[in-house]
Amino acid sequence: LLLPAAATAVYKQWIPNTNFETASNWDKGRVPCASNVVRFEENKVVSVFVRSPHTLTDMYLPLNGELVLAAGAGFAAFDGSWDPGCDSGETVRFADAEHHAWFDPTLWQTVSPSGELESSRRIFSVDEECVPCRYDDVIFQPETSFRVNVDSSQQVIRLRSVSLMGQELSSPEAWARYLRGPSAALQFHGNGTLQVTGSGCPDKSGCACGNALDGHRICAALLRASGGQCPAPACRSPLQPLGHCCPVCGATINLDFTPDFDLQKYQNRLVQALLSQPKYTGMQMAISKVQKEQTFLGAIPRSSTPVIQIVLIHDGAGVQTSSTVEQLAADIMEDIAQHGEALGISSSKMEVATGNTFSEQVENHALSRITMGTVLGLLFGLLFLGGIFFLHRKGKLRLPALHLPQLWDRVEDPAPPAPGSDKGFDNPMFDVEPPRADPGEETPQEMAHRDHPVFYLNPLYDANETET
Repeated sequence: LLLPAAATAVYKQWIPNTNFETASNWDKGRVPCASNVVRFEENKVVSVFVRSPHTLTDMYLPLNGELVLAAGAGFAAFDGSWDPGCDSGETVRFADAEHHAWFDPTLWQTVSPSGELESSRRIFSVDEECVPCRYDDVIFQPETSFRVNVDSSQQVIRLRSVSLMGQELSSPEAWARYLRGPSAALQFHGNGTLQVTGSGCPDKSGCACGNALDGHRICAALLRASGGQCPAPACRSPLQPLGHCCPVCGATINLDFTPDFDLQKYQNRLVQALLSQPKYTGMQMAISKVQKEQTFLGAIPRSSTPVIQIVLIHDGAGVQTSSTVEQLAADIMEDIAQHGEALGISSSKMEVATGNTFSEQVENHALSRITMGTVLGLLFGLLFLGGIFFLHRKGKLRLPALHLPQLWDRVEDPAPPAPGSDKGFDNPMFDVEPPRADPGEETPQEMAHRDHPVFYLNPLYDANETET
């Protein structure tokens, strides 16, 4: 049976709430009872939804906040009668909701359009895509209140739609009316601004999530429980998928695509043809469009280009798991080799990191073999020439037609000086000949040094001067 095509839009539902009846919202871990004193911190802004009637001894409200009452909900004063199981006069405080951040992936879950939790275990999302992306629909559960910190590195956080109190706001106009209401400032705070566009991804090849600028916030929130450190991977050379906080043991495949590529159809194809096979039980796949950074000389960022990233992981461990990951990755590459052109895939690159191996494969195997052959040919050629040269230097091989200049011989055995060089040297600073009284007459200088092998001419000496 073919799986039905998945909806193009992705629905992300906010998990925490600030409801009065939620036990985790109180410091005692329970809902206040009749003899309790309820206290909201006076300087904490809060919106609280109340589902049912409650009887309390006393209640201190914040300076800025709201209580949203469902039909039949309300508060009554305690008449002092005995209430079993309720400690008399105990103060119960409402917990601080300021720390619930929009870019915390642990506070979101992917649901169906009806709000039901997605049960598929074959598809997962990299960490940046666990938070609502720019073309996603956001759902806050009906009859709940909430408070979300939307601090962001982006000035505007774009969304396709937002559902509040059971009402979907899918147009910029409807969202603007909500923002002018009294609840918006109590439910959302921080420097970011949410913007509803009402439009989905316009490209059938997919759209990048758009959360890269806040990736550090996502990873900090995800790793807070582990002290900000990623768990140690089981493989020797783990992979680092784009948009994921920690390295993984598994496989990644990057696809270059043409305008004919359809991301949703290709995901369905992989699920139906491969992931649904019994031998791939436990395998999980993430597939999405990401922006891959291009660098100059491997270090200087130059630009980014969109690619389709496939991440394959297994929920088990061991040698069998490693071979399963490698086999699935190889099957995908084989399918691309056979049908890639028809699917709109122009090229692909696979990397595999498992518990005992690390390998890399490029789709164009012929090109890899040619490159390797060229490198080996050059290496053996250099070794052959080096061997011939070595034998020639040792005198065991004569090369009459080959003249090799021996520069080092000149250094070891310098040539003798030219004849007459022992008579002196030319000094450009003293390149002046003294005048002679008679061409055939020797000067006193020449007479004094005619037996000396080295002499020089002194321009300050005047041959015409007489000795006194």
